[in-house]
Amino acid sequence: MADPRRAVREAVAGLPSGFWWLWTSTLVNRVGSFVVTFLSLYLTVQRGYSASYAGLVASLFGLGGMIASPVGGTLADRWGRRPTMLAAQLASAASTAALGFARNPVAIAALVFALGFAVQASRPAIQAMLSDLVPGEDRQRAFSLNYWAINIGFSVASLSAGLIAAHGFLLLFLLDAATTLLCAVVVFVKLPETRPAEPVVLTAGAEPRAEPRTGTREVLRDRRFMGLVGLNLLLAGIFAQTGIGLPIAMGQDGMNSTDFGVVISVNGILIVLLQIPLTQLVTRRSPARLLSFGALLFGAGLGLTGFAGSIPVYALTVCVWTMGEIIYMPTSSAAVAKLSPPHARGRYSGIMGLSWSVANFTGPLLGGFVIDHAGTGALWAGCAVIGAVAAAGFLTLLRERSGAGVVGAGEVSEGVKVAG
Repeated sequence: MADPRRAVREAVAGLPSGFWWLWTSTLVNRVGSFVVTFLSLYLTVQRGYSASYAGLVASLFGLGGMIASPVGGTLADRWGRRPTMLAAQLASAASTAALGFARNPVAIAALVFALGFAVQASRPAIQAMLSDLVPGEDRQRAFSLNYWAINIGFSVASLSAGLIAAHGFLLLFLLDAATTLLCAVVVFVKLPETRPAEPVVLTAGAEPRAEPRTGTREVLRDRRFMGLVGLNLLLAGIFAQTGIGLPIAMGQDGMNSTDFGVVISVNGILIVLLQIPLTQLVTRRSPARLLSFGALLFGAGLGLTGFAGSIPVYALTVCVWTMGEIIYMPTSSAAVAKLSPPHARGRYSGIMGLSWSVANFTGPLLGGFVIDHAGTGALWAGCAVIGAVAAAGFLTLLRERSGAGVVGAGEVSEGVKVAG
């Protein structure tokens, strides 16, 4: 068995200091992300609103994120990664703090929509800055470490939020806002602007000219990238079933919310423990095969849920799809970075983020519909089929060309291209 300390040293070695400050800001932000996780509980128990109202508010958070993804990506490319992150984080902190004092249901709904917009608007800029800071050969490792920070932060926030809420939900909102502000301070003090210059085209006998700007339309016309987005949408849709289908299935088997908490905690524990060791195993391997294998494991794990009937078996299925998640998530981010031109990384990340927001909005609705009309067995069988289809799609879409792995628009020089 490999020495864990050696695995950690190899996983973190050679990455630039700017990445570690970005990693730190992500960790700080996620450690203090209390409000979104406990929002429905706050609205129903603390404020006495109905479950329908809480569901509406949660959907408004998702709707804000859907709108913000492409907007945040465009701002990251036009305005810059750093100012976009700062503006979004300041808006997020202000919305969170105001939400703690809001009592009017319309004001609460509006603030949650604004919070969803602000939270999601920063993510394309973060993805783009990480891609700018880290050389291509190290991005898989960097995205794995960033995903590790996200899950460490989420685990700490989930464990501590209940204890903090015991002293009042207002404290929960204010601490969330404070950690977001601290994240903004790290970005402002330690991170430089990394947006690449617009590429210049040199034509024989003519003055250098800037290449036409890559807008959202051009991103949507990138068939290979949009194929990746479509396949990701399929996987994100079945990923949503871990939050809707899984607790319903366990409830039908006579289990309670505590049992679900125990089972789903396996996901976070495995990610925290295995993200770095698995990063070492998958580094520099074919992205197409990694995405395919991750999709296959994810679909298989959810498919096996149809055969579960006890806590240990449910936990085992979580182990299977979590392994797929650990492999798929950072590889997907690295693939987006490689397929996107350096000056359009924000837009590409924004469109990919949009697919997650759409899936988070529609996945629970579709999952509930399937369960009501065909049962949980049909849901899990469908997840297995979708995972297999996505796995085949990744192999076809991102097939290797002359051993080069994923090849896309991002392979061009970041500064100058020569026209014949």
